[in-house]
Amino acid sequence: MLVLSRKKGESIWLGDQIEITISEVKGDQVRIAINAPKNVTILRGELIKEVSESNTEAVKIDGFMDFLKNEKK
Repeated sequence: MLVLSRKKGESIWLGDQIEITISEVKGDQVRIAINAPKNVTILRGELIKEVSESNTEAVKIDGFMDFLKNEKK
């Protein structure tokens, strides 16, 4: 993992098409602006984790339901 220090108004580039700019620093919160092509998916880390956990739970429930169906036979 690369860790960089940036100040308000400074940016970093990912490749030659994605620019991340620090737009505001307020206390322990940092606002960033992301300029990327429309075909690039941008998701917050906590959202990915939440969806992953939901999918894992759904798989467990589906597996349990299949188990119950098979037990009734």
